[in-house]
Amino acid sequence: MLRRILILLLLIPFAAFAGGKAELVNPPPVPVPSGLDAKQVSNAIKSALIARTWNIAASAPGQIDATLNVRAHRADIRIRYDDKSIQISYLDSSNLDFKEKKGKQYIHSNYLSWINNLVGDMSRSMQLLALD
Repeated sequence: MLRRILILLLLIPFAAFAGGKAELVNPPPVPVPSGLDAKQVSNAIKSALIARTWNIAASAPGQIDATLNVRAHRADIRIRYDDKSIQISYLDSSNLDFKEKKGKQYIHSNYLSWINNLVGDMSRSMQLLALD
């Protein structure tokens, strides 16, 4: 009996992450290789977004808003950029189990995978542009 209680107590902290939830943390700024201007950075971002089936909702110098729709799930992000770095920030979502608890934000872990893939694609795209 005591063993069962001990096992249950050990599993309680992991229950918060059941269902693929993870802490929502915006990725660190993505460095822009030297020699690229803001227009080239914008094109690299848009190329990565389109390749990953994100829809560009709004675009202005230094900022792009994008939306990803996957089945019944939606994620909205804002990308701020200049010729030195790119910063991706969470804006909103639906059906991704977004929750705020004790000052921390949580979301389905797929969102973090989608963002990590996007960061990698942006970095590779800019590296290729910098080779020219």
